[in-house]
Amino acid sequence: MREKITPRSQDYSEWYTDVIRQAQLADYAPVRGCMVIRPYGFSLWENVKEGLDRRFKETGHENACFPLFIPMSFIEKESEHVEGFKPELAVVTHGGGKKLEEPLAVRPTSETIIGHMYSQWIQSYRDLPVLINQWANVVRWELRTRLFLRTMEFFWQEGHTAHATSEEAHEETLRMLDVYTDFAANDAAIPVIPGRKSESEKFPGAEASYSIEAMMGDKRALQSGTSHYFGQNFAKAFDIQYQDENGVQQFCWTTSWGVSTRMVGAIIMAHGDDQGLILPPRLAPIQVVVVPIWKTDIEKCEVMGTVDRVKTALGDGVRLKVDDRDEYSPGWKFNEWELKGVPLRIEIGPRDVQNAQVVLARRDQPGREGKSFAPLADISDTVTNLLNQIQRDLLVRNTEFRNEHTYEPRDYDSLRDAVDQGFARAPWCGGGACEEKVKADTKATTRCIPFDQPGNCGKCVVCGNPAEEVVIFARAY
Repeated sequence: MREKITPRSQDYSEWYTDVIRQAQLADYAPVRGCMVIRPYGFSLWENVKEGLDRRFKETGHENACFPLFIPMSFIEKESEHVEGFKPELAVVTHGGGKKLEEPLAVRPTSETIIGHMYSQWIQSYRDLPVLINQWANVVRWELRTRLFLRTMEFFWQEGHTAHATSEEAHEETLRMLDVYTDFAANDAAIPVIPGRKSESEKFPGAEASYSIEAMMGDKRALQSGTSHYFGQNFAKAFDIQYQDENGVQQFCWTTSWGVSTRMVGAIIMAHGDDQGLILPPRLAPIQVVVVPIWKTDIEKCEVMGTVDRVKTALGDGVRLKVDDRDEYSPGWKFNEWELKGVPLRIEIGPRDVQNAQVVLARRDQPGREGKSFAPLADISDTVTNLLNQIQRDLLVRNTEFRNEHTYEPRDYDSLRDAVDQGFARAPWCGGGACEEKVKADTKATTRCIPFDQPGNCGKCVVCGNPAEEVVIFARAY
């Protein structure tokens, strides 16, 4: 018997874990802080990968694969980088029963090893730009972990590019942030705020970092993707040089950008309810589940004949599953597929066969509100249109939710109240002291400095000095 899911209003963290485990997305591994991604969860991740990978290739990027083990001397070449990652490193000191001459870091990120290879591959301006992405697993020794959101080992993609000019590299950095923004909105149905990270929040070794920030169902922020402009920092550390058109040696300008399995966590928290997952159709492993209903063998024969007609009409254009298991009741199946977040359920019983119709049930609108009848003759167009409508409605619903819980405080007291309720879009002087005060007093951090800035920011909500920019303050995962 399935355990009851903890209500979101009672304990959001427990609800999140309950949904992941009961919907069979993932489970805890024997090693602390690691997870096992189960087939249903991995299918969801594969759909995320497909949506991103297609966009990467459309923008000229190619996939490659680099080693999991990185010499410690590589990590230490870029001082700011090593200081940022040292607390999270897993280091191999022995192999084959012997102590290694040089310890190996288990990949926390790949800037160093890829920088080394780029220094071997790039000789001339004709070799540029280099636009490479890899899908990989990485290890970061996290103290506090949570399934999908923060685990010691996780999956991601990391793009790494090298360019002849600063302008090209910066253009690439922002282009890939736009790719993430587009994917989040149009595939994951999650509205995000793109912007620049503050100096204290940027990636170790970067000159500038950018992120997309999303609001989860408990009104906390989740950094859902990042893109970094490195200038020539890594190029100088790893001697990535090219000969320009005039025969002069120049250092390259490099970038990196990434999205991880944390995006799966975002999908769960942005859309789910007390019944379980609600998955956007474009990413759902199963878009449509058909539940046939019968009592006698004669009814079963008639109903399954109509099921076959539905399967033929929908063809390969829809990820469809027929749940014809005899050992479970229709009601049990309804609950099962609601838990797993299947966007659309089709019910077919003897009366529906007689009326040449089917019953449609939307996951995003539980109960009577989400149910309708559809003629069998029009089932293909009806299902396609309804899946598209569900996709759009989820984005609209989440956008409205975020906007309703985004505030514009103009003094410190109202800022403290705002971060209790959601996002605070507030004027900020840009000073680290003000940033640290907010963090110490409220546990909220600067999520990003949105690209969409007002003409006159007014005064900093913390110190009262002239504000340079408007920033998003929020508590975050």
